[in-house]
Formats: sequence, structure tokens, C-alpha cells
Amino acid sequence: MAKIAPSVLGADFSRLGEEIKSADEAGVEVLHLDIMDGHFVPNISFGPAIVKTIDKLTGAFLDVHLMLTEPEKYFEAFVDAGADSITFHYKVHPEPQPYAEQLRKLGVKTGISINPDVEVAKVLPHLEHFDLLLLMSVYPGFGGQKFIRPVLSKIMEARNYIDKKGIKTIIQVDGGIDRSNAAEVVKAGADWLVMGTAFFGCDNRPELVKYINNL
Repeated sequence: MAKIAPSVLGADFSRLGEEIKSADEAGVEVLHLDIMDGHFVPNISFGPAIVKTIDKLTGAFLDVHLMLTEPEKYFEAFVDAGADSITFHYKVHPEPQPYAEQLRKLGVKTGISINPDVEVAKVLPHLEHFDLLLLMSVYPGFGGQKFIRPVLSKIMEARNYIDKKGIKTIIQVDGGIDRSNAAEVVKAGADWLVMGTAFFGCDNRPELVKYINNL
């Protein structure tokens, strides 16, 4: 069953409590939290304080995506704030195993991410150390971008590798996903679909969650 992971960056922050409640009532099990430092990506979002606030508002799994130049400096702060999983980028740490071990010792799930211009083959040998592989289908930094279709082949390559090796790594895809292409992304092999604008801009959120779950 596919899952939707709404990106909280797409929410109306003036009504954050209502937005989180709406996601819960729609049946959302995972919330995606994008953390940007203005250096690794050309934007700044929020820090542990907002994650802590969200953790108080929901029982959903908090999936924290660190788009930071030195993510390891903030692992403990985000775990303390309520993160259930933490993902960092392969580009920052191309030898990622020690950082996966650091996260495991902190008691959270581990994630590794690549941008659209990184070959998925580079990260595949490391997946046995990670609970989650996040494939970016846009270049991170800003919401509302168009899905980069060549990423579909990367999803399929990762799916084939994971299934062949018999490992349990979840494939998550983030960027430009909406109702028009969700089925195609799931068919390629994705497990979790990150949606920001497509979820929080949706008038019937429960129906959208049900649609994704049934893919």
C-alpha cells in the first residue's frame, strides 16, 4: 500500500494547528518536514522548535529531511524535538554508514537522499544501512516545481535492487507529485509519496489519502 507523506512546508503556517489536525483527520500517517539551511539549498525553512510544536499536535510519524551542509550537527536536536526518522543527503556524506549508525544510536529511523542529478547506483550499495531512500524528483529548495520524469527510471532501479537483495528500505519520492502522476510513481516502485501543495491545496484531503493508499 502506498502512503502519502504531506510536506508541512505546503501548509498554511498561520493555521498550522488546524492544518495538522486536518491531515490527521484525513488519515495521514506520515508527515514530511523539510529543513533547509540556505546553504545546501537556496532557501531557509524552520528548525527543531517547529518540529517540537508539530510533535505536540499529532501522533503521526515525523519524517525529517535535513537539507543541510552539516546535518550531523543537528541530529540530536531534531531527535529531541520529536523526529521519528532523519534523512540526510548522500552528496554531503558519500560515505554515509557512520552517520546512519549515529542516528540508530539516537533511536530513530535512518534515511539517505539523492538529487535528480545523482546516479542512483551510487547510493544503492549503502541501502542495507538505511530504512528509507528519498529520491528527489525536483531540485530541492522551493515548492511547486514540476516533476522530473527521468527520476522514474531511478525509482525502478532502486526497486529492483531492494527486491533482489531482500532488504526493507522504503522508497520515498519528493517533488512535483500530484494526482496526475501519483499512479505512475507508485507503479515505478515508490512506497511513500511526498506532497506539499498537492495535499494542503486539496479540498478533499481524505479522498486524496484514500486514493494514494489504494494505488
